[in-house]
Amino acid sequence: MDIGVRILLAFLVPQVAHVGGQEDGGHEGCVPGFQVKHYQVVYSGPFQKGQALLQVEFDDCAGNEDVKFEVSDPSFHVDGDLNLAPQRDVQYTSPVMFIHGLSAHADDMAQVEVSGLPIQSPHNLRDILGLGQTLPYRSKRSLLVPPMIITENQRAPFPRIIGKVISTEKSGNHIFRLTGPGADQDPKGLFTIDIDTGDVSVSRSLDREAIESYQLEVSTTDIAGNVVEGPAQLVITVIDQNDNRPIFKETRYTGEVLEGSPTGTTVMTMMAFDADDPATDNAALRYNIVRQSPNNPVLNMFSIDAERGDIVTAIPPALLDRETLPTTTYELEIVAKDMAGSEVGLTGTATATITITDKNDHAPEFTHPLFEAYVNEGSTGVVVNLTVDDRDDPDTGAGRAIYSIIDGDPTQSFEIQTNPDNNEGMLSVVKPLDYEAMSLHTLFIKVENEDPLVPDVGYGPSSTATVHVKILDINEGPVFFPDPLKVTRMENIPLGSFVASLNATDPDIKQTQSIRYAVLQDPAGWLSVNPVRGTVNTSASLDRESPYVHDNKYTAVFIATDNGNPLATGTGTLVIYLEDYNDNAPYVVPSVAQVCEDAHDMNVAIVGGRDKDLPPNSAPFKIELGKQPGLDKTWQVTRVNSTHSQIMLLHSLKKANYQLPLLITDSGVPPLSNSTEVKVQVCICKKNKKMDCSSAHSHRASLLVLLATLLLALLCKYQNHNTETMRT
Repeated sequence: MDIGVRILLAFLVPQVAHVGGQEDGGHEGCVPGFQVKHYQVVYSGPFQKGQALLQVEFDDCAGNEDVKFEVSDPSFHVDGDLNLAPQRDVQYTSPVMFIHGLSAHADDMAQVEVSGLPIQSPHNLRDILGLGQTLPYRSKRSLLVPPMIITENQRAPFPRIIGKVISTEKSGNHIFRLTGPGADQDPKGLFTIDIDTGDVSVSRSLDREAIESYQLEVSTTDIAGNVVEGPAQLVITVIDQNDNRPIFKETRYTGEVLEGSPTGTTVMTMMAFDADDPATDNAALRYNIVRQSPNNPVLNMFSIDAERGDIVTAIPPALLDRETLPTTTYELEIVAKDMAGSEVGLTGTATATITITDKNDHAPEFTHPLFEAYVNEGSTGVVVNLTVDDRDDPDTGAGRAIYSIIDGDPTQSFEIQTNPDNNEGMLSVVKPLDYEAMSLHTLFIKVENEDPLVPDVGYGPSSTATVHVKILDINEGPVFFPDPLKVTRMENIPLGSFVASLNATDPDIKQTQSIRYAVLQDPAGWLSVNPVRGTVNTSASLDRESPYVHDNKYTAVFIATDNGNPLATGTGTLVIYLEDYNDNAPYVVPSVAQVCEDAHDMNVAIVGGRDKDLPPNSAPFKIELGKQPGLDKTWQVTRVNSTHSQIMLLHSLKKANYQLPLLITDSGVPPLSNSTEVKVQVCICKKNKKMDCSSAHSHRASLLVLLATLLLALLCKYQNHNTETMRT
């Protein structure tokens, strides 16, 4: 049975069986045929005879006895292990193959897609026609399909016959049919076939750079459209013409080469692209330098490899000297020509700009062996700029200078940095200099480059210089020592008492100068100073509790002025640590206390003592009732701790405000006491612990009234007692 008929039957038989509602043989749930319908094979080179490409999955549900397979490409077969393999060495195959599986119980078809196939680009007529290779594919029914060629860019008239398909078995009612990309698939209509003669024609001009080969299929069918022969593969190859000129990716390229590089040093590579067939001379490029600018010191400073496009140096290293060349940048015009550079070749042009880069082959040299600088004592900053010459590129590490002080600065009073704008060395004073200590500093400076010198070049005597820094004397202000001056004094010492003696000296030891003292800052106005001797005395009482005293310290600032020209001043600080004196009586806080009108053990109010003095001139405090007679009958004051005491109501009083006299005494030597009154509010205390004091009326003399009431009650009681006695 012809393979085309079997392919048709493979699709029709399962449909008929399905319509009939029956399936042949097999166990329940088994579907006879290929279990996988689509396979893929990746082309990685010619297929070798017997090389298993894949294993198909076929089950006729009856043990697969007497299963036969046919492949659309007769160069392949399915062996007994169900492996698809070539029956001979195969250079090329169709991108799609069909496998027909047939047994008494199954008839099915599977498709194999071959990816990665190379696009055929024959180089000569012998390759195109396939001479010396296997014959063109012929089906069982004598369908002969030779490969066909056509040159791109052909001119009208069209259509034009490019080949013929032969069928020795074709009868009168059979017709040729052409299918595939370029025929009935996009790009449609490029190729047609005469249904009677088998002549294949092209309908318009082709472009190889768009598509370089077409794979179609040819078959013959009967009047009903049934395939009689084929399908057989038809390969149409488009032959290249030289219709594309070389093109550089960029119009301008840049490269650089180090000065002094050996002859033949690669600078850069020029690369052009030609869209023509790379296997033909149409894309065989040759490179050439047609112009050099400037053209000195020699015309051909560079050469280019004609085939690879490598630009290399063509002059001796001694001539490739950046410092002697007329320019550091050269421009080359590069031409790429196809047809292996023949006269008929097409050309493309680009520009190469080459920069001669610098290497450190020149040591920097000072412009003078000696530099001088002048600086006022006590000042800092840049004092002198050191200049150097360097023939290397100033914008590279070969030309940028690095300065260092190699001798003459044991105290590290100087610093030198490079000015990035002009490469000069900026020598600065970083620690103030003293004219009286040293009036002249001699420094030795060295200059180097960021990059190391080339081996055959070294630093010479001109790379070092001497700098004389002369210090200019100025009138310096007096200096206090120590600063600050710290002393300890008792507060409240008598007016005119000695506090401290200021000591200021003039740094200008080479001059004879006098110093006068004055008060600059004295916040409380407590001090005075002798303008000549610098002795400080009190002019007011020193009070440790003053708001001008912080942490027991009082600070004042004094000024010393010399008689130089011009006058110079200096300031010094005096810190007085004030010792405490018991000069503040204690007092009671708070000034208002509250108790309940019903006397009981817990009905107390807490008061405490305060004192501006420090221990031992403050706590512990003694708090007691005033000296009025009878107070101890109603009130009791007892000590809680060293600073607090409690006030207790001994018997009930009506709700009112009472002024309770108290006496508080500190622990100083001698102690100080203070009589004060505390307003005690006698309130109605409710069960919810709230105190009602709002309606309590004030009794400024309530204690006296209370005392009089008590005396009256006692007198009445005493009289009643006497009356009863007399009656008895």
